[in-house]
Amino acid sequence: MKNILLLFLVVAGCLAAGCVGQMKSADSVPTVTPTNMFTSFSNATPLSNLTNTSNSTAPPALKGLLKISAGGWTGEFPVSIDNMSSGVVATQRPITLMLDEGNHSVEICCGVVCERENVTIRFGEQRIIDFSERLKKNCEFLEPVARIVGYFMNGDQIAVNVEFINPTTQTLTMSAEISCGYSYIESRSNNRVGNSAQSLVLATLKPGDRTIKMLNLYLASGYSYNFGAPTITRFDHNKL
Repeated sequence: MKNILLLFLVVAGCLAAGCVGQMKSADSVPTVTPTNMFTSFSNATPLSNLTNTSNSTAPPALKGLLKISAGGWTGEFPVSIDNMSSGVVATQRPITLMLDEGNHSVEICCGVVCERENVTIRFGEQRIIDFSERLKKNCEFLEPVARIVGYFMNGDQIAVNVEFINPTTQTLTMSAEISCGYSYIESRSNNRVGNSAQSLVLATLKPGDRTIKMLNLYLASGYSYNFGAPTITRFDHNKL
């Protein structure tokens, strides 16, 4: 009992003196300063540098073979791939090109006439394009030419149709001398005699053009004419 009374007196004295300790507060949370872990591109960095960095890791494009031929068609023909000059195809001498995979436009030209074909290239495959039939159809003439396409008797004249063809890339003046042998009976002597007639026909043609000119060969006076086939005895062409 004596001990209890003593404890009570000690507690009461502490309360009066304010000796009761304060409760310990919980550990404070440390302050964290956020750090920017992303480094932005500088405004001074050229866009081309970023693009080049990306492309530098791209794998090389796959390629395939393309063989281009003119067959036995006579001549030399320039070839373009996607509108870029890519070589020359000649008679029995095809060319083989290595192209990127994908679609391409192939063009072969004779003068101003061009033939075009689209082709799809795939890796590990060889494609072949033969233009010989199209060249034969559309590129019959590789050089300027004149030819007789028809003739007939017209009274005491021989009418001759002459075709001029300019397959080149330049404007040309062209001329052809036409000759024809014939015989006839003279009105005075009633004898049959031989003779010949010649005349010159001219034409001016733009690149790739062709035209037909009519020429009249005048015959000597008489009757009962007989004549052979007119021929071109001289042909000239010059740049305008």
